[in-house]
Amino acid sequence: MFENNERVQRALLVGIDTGEYDAESSMNELYELTESAGAEPVMSLIQKRDKPDGATCVGSGRIEEIKELCVQHEIDFLVFDTELTPTQIRNIETATDVRTIDRTMLILDIFAIRAKTNEGKLQVELAQLKYLMPRLSGKGKEMSRLGGGVGTRGPGETKLETDRRHIRRRIEYLKESLEEMAGRRNRHRERRKKTGVITVAIVGYTNAGKSTLMNTLTQAGVLSENKLFATLDPTSRALELPSGVSVMLIDTVGLVRRLPHHLVEAFKSTLEEAADADIILNVCDASSEEYRLHLDVTTSLLRELGCEDKPILPVYNKCDLVADQNDIPHESGSIRISAKSGVGINALLKAVDDHLPVKLRHFRLLVPFDKASLIATLRNNGALRSEEYTAEGILCEALAEEPLWHLLTPFETKE
Repeated sequence: MFENNERVQRALLVGIDTGEYDAESSMNELYELTESAGAEPVMSLIQKRDKPDGATCVGSGRIEEIKELCVQHEIDFLVFDTELTPTQIRNIETATDVRTIDRTMLILDIFAIRAKTNEGKLQVELAQLKYLMPRLSGKGKEMSRLGGGVGTRGPGETKLETDRRHIRRRIEYLKESLEEMAGRRNRHRERRKKTGVITVAIVGYTNAGKSTLMNTLTQAGVLSENKLFATLDPTSRALELPSGVSVMLIDTVGLVRRLPHHLVEAFKSTLEEAADADIILNVCDASSEEYRLHLDVTTSLLRELGCEDKPILPVYNKCDLVADQNDIPHESGSIRISAKSGVGINALLKAVDDHLPVKLRHFRLLVPFDKASLIATLRNNGALRSEEYTAEGILCEALAEEPLWHLLTPFETKE
C-alpha cells in the first residue's frame, strides 16, 4: 500500500497483440502484477497491431480513446504490457496528461516493495537505475509530477534528477557492493560443500506456492501471500529428510513470463542459489490453466543457468484445488502435493531422498572399545554425529556414505 494514507491509485492497462505471445494471458498477469503493486486495475484494453507504433505504441487514434477513458474513470496512471521507449513514454504522457509506466517499471516497483535484505534492496536500486538511465533526458515536466505511487519507488525522485555522472558513479558503487556480497555468498557455498551440506532449491513461477511449501517443510515463517513476487530475497532453512539426512532448503524469487533479461541479471544471486543446488524442485500451480507454460518458463531459465545435469523434480502444487485429478499430469518423476494441507509432502521428501547426490544412511551404533578405530574413521569422513561412552561400548550416531555401510552394519543397535 502507499505511504501517507493515500487512496489506492487507479490504473488502466494497455496491451498490444502482435501475435508474438498470448496477449490475453499476459494481460491477465499484468492485472495481478498491478494488484501486487498495491494499485487497482480498473480496466484494460488490447489493440491488434503488426508492430508497436514508434511514437505512442498504440497509435494516435487509440491514444485519444485512452485519454477519454482516463477522464471518465479517474485513472491515475497507465500501464503498458510491453517495454516502452523514452520517446513513447513522453508522447503518451503529453497526449493523455496521465503518468505512464511499462511492464518492466511495474515489476521493478514490486521488487522495491518486496526487497527486505540489504542485498535485495541494492539489487533493486541497481536494476532501476540501469533501466531508468536512458529515460532521464527531458524528464523535467514528467519528473515534477511523478510524486509517489506505482512506478516511482526505490531510488527516489531526487536521485533520478541528479546528473548522469552521479548516477553512473552510483551504479558502479552498487555493482561493487553486490560483487562483495556475491563473494561472501560464494565463500558460504564453498564452506557448505566442504562440510558436505546438500542443498535443495525451490524454484518456479511466481505465486506457485513456493513459500507455503517452504513453511510447511521447515516452519520457516517466510512471507506467504497470494500475490506475485511475495518472496524476493532467498531464504535458507535446514530440513531433515526421512533418511535422517539434513539438507539446506532454499526458497527463491518467483519468475514471470517475458521477464526482461536485465531483471534476471539483477537478481542473479537468488537464481545462482538455485543453479548451485544439488536438487531442484520445480514447483507449479496445478490449478492454473497455464501450469505447463509456467513449468516451461522455469525449465528454460534453469537451462540457461546450466542446470541440465542436476535432478529437477516437477512438483504439482495446489492439487487439492483441481476438481478432476486426471487433469494433473502423471509424468515420471513428478510429485503431486498440496503445500497448504500437507497432502503429498511425504512423497516429496522421499523423492528428495531418492535423488541425493550421494547415498547416505543414518546409523545408530554400539561400537566395542576394541573397535574404537571405527569411530576415528567416521570422524575423519565427517560422518560422526554424536558419541557417548557407556559400559557396553561407544554409543554413537552416524550419517555415512555407502562405502562405509559394510563396516557399520555389524554394530547397529536399536537401543
